[in-house]
Amino acid sequence: MSFTLVLAHPAIALASEDWVQFKTAFISNGRVVDVGQNGISHTEGQGMALLLALQNNDPVAFSQIWNWTQANLQVRDDKLFAWSWSPKVGVNDMNNASDGDLFIAWALSRAYSQWKEPGYLFAAIQVSQSIRNKLLRKTSRGTVLLPGAIGFEKEDVLKLNLSYWVFPAITELSILDPSPEWEDLRLTGLQLIQEAQFGKWHLPSDWVSLQNNVISAVDGDRFGYDAVRIPLYLIWGQQATPSSINPFQSFWGSFTGKSLLPPWVNVNTGELATYNASSGFISVAALTLAYPNLDLTQLPSFNPSQGYYSSMLSLFTKLALEDLKK
Repeated sequence: MSFTLVLAHPAIALASEDWVQFKTAFISNGRVVDVGQNGISHTEGQGMALLLALQNNDPVAFSQIWNWTQANLQVRDDKLFAWSWSPKVGVNDMNNASDGDLFIAWALSRAYSQWKEPGYLFAAIQVSQSIRNKLLRKTSRGTVLLPGAIGFEKEDVLKLNLSYWVFPAITELSILDPSPEWEDLRLTGLQLIQEAQFGKWHLPSDWVSLQNNVISAVDGDRFGYDAVRIPLYLIWGQQATPSSINPFQSFWGSFTGKSLLPPWVNVNTGELATYNASSGFISVAALTLAYPNLDLTQLPSFNPSQGYYSSMLSLFTKLALEDLKK
């Protein structure tokens, strides 16, 4: 049986039954459980779930997720969030994860717009200001986003994750918390993504270093688990261009009709994973291949049995499509 990216129904608004399945599989009393990582919870999952609760107009779930997040993760001396919580020890790393912080601030801002709860607006502004104050760095290449407050700066080298440029969130926060830094961050991210086109496929790696104005692939040199989200956020944030999307389309398009869509490739050697990508990865690939004719996007059916991360990618792709139709 050959692989094809056209797997199921045409793209539709986020189905409420998918959200019910997701809640049943992964949310317990407001805590999003990442079963694949020993049942931990993290800010990425909490923030994404907040956005999905909004999309499904589920204020009860939103409140539960936010209350758990605030009580258990917003425990630093700023308004950022400890990124990881374990059921055995509670917070097991006080460092933050910038994409999770962005998701949460974005969700809180949207929640105020949707439900007019002033507490959400106040919290959104606090988190947004902390992101600007703690995580943005001015460089000779422009303003960049540290992946976390600690551990990503060493002398003249910055370690960056280009999938943390969540462009629709950056746009939202630039309105919520006006500052020229947001626009500079957006432009720098677009420029770095355009430059991070490594190897045969001209793809970005999951992690990059910025040193002496040069961006390089690091940490295994793979386009995979993290970088798969880059085209999603470019398209969702309406920042995509043919030149920025073409490498992803070329890579994923080369597997159409084949039995395997690998979840990672070494950007320098061309080595490919020998197992198939999850339905969440396939969802992002399908969206990307349809660009700019997003109405033609066809997605796999939602499959929570493939785990938290695949499920999040699947539902986030549907959420992006719904947003772009508004």
